Amino acid sequence: MMYGFQNKYISRLAQLIMVLGLCACSQQEIKDSGPSRPLDFSGSPDAVPKKETRTRAGNKSPYVIFGKTYRVLSDSKGFREQGEASWYGKKFHGRNTSNGEVYDMYAMTAAHKTLPIPSYVRVTNHQNGRSVVVRVNDRGPFHGNRVIDLSYAAASKLGFAERGTAPVSVEAIDTGNPPLRHAGVVPVGTAAVRPTVGIAQAPPSSPQPQNPRAGRQSFLQVAAFSQRQSAEQLLARLRNSIREPMRLTQARGLFRVHIGPLAKVNDIAAVRQTLQALSLGSGFVVNE
Repeated sequence: MMYGFQNKYISRLAQLIMVLGLCACSQQEIKDSGPSRPLDFSGSPDAVPKKETRTRAGNKSPYVIFGKTYRVLSDSKGFREQGEASWYGKKFHGRNTSNGEVYDMYAMTAAHKTLPIPSYVRVTNHQNGRSVVVRVNDRGPFHGNRVIDLSYAAASKLGFAERGTAPVSVEAIDTGNPPLRHAGVVPVGTAAVRPTVGIAQAPPSSPQPQNPRAGRQSFLQVAAFSQRQSAEQLLARLRNSIREPMRLTQARGLFRVHIGPLAKVNDIAAVRQTLQALSLGSGFVVNE
């Protein structure tokens, strides 16, 4: 009897351990994290507000997440709100944002549910008075009462990366962008402008070179990062799927990932298909 009792006890204990293990795995899967080693972002420059074209990418309206409908504002002018800010980091680093850019947790960017993309906002931490300027290029957060999801760098500079959330004020910065005629449509007569801070954005209709060999070489720029390590990580990922030559260039404080030179228009099209399969957008052509 004692032997049977022990077996029954051990069996139940094993089941309990298994359940606890599954719970831990589930928590680990959804847990986000920052850099593997402490970094000081106190001297990192804020995003620099500038006039940019708002494209269809990232501005679909209305859109539905978890059964709730959201509508993108036609203009960010005068927008203000207060609430909880959170941050997202390594779990999404290198993935596409809502407008097709590549998320860089070391850049001064943010996600918002209803502001037009891109927009610039000043975020102020009520607990310590610190503020940063970030560029909105993603959608979210869709959790609880959180009003904005900041990059890890921005959260660190605001002083709440360790805690995870903080009460903040969000104030839009007017860059003179014309209002969207309706959310998701590019205003007529505007020209595509790439951001100078964070990730390089591909124009919605990148021109196709007719003859890449005509005196110049053609490259596909996949992304640009504010940190060299981020660019090198993307290069390593690309080399597992693409056999074309690649390079890393630096200019104006950004590290750019280029594929090429690509000799033929068909080569460019083939690489773009691979990038899309990897959820890395289509890149844009750089001729030199």
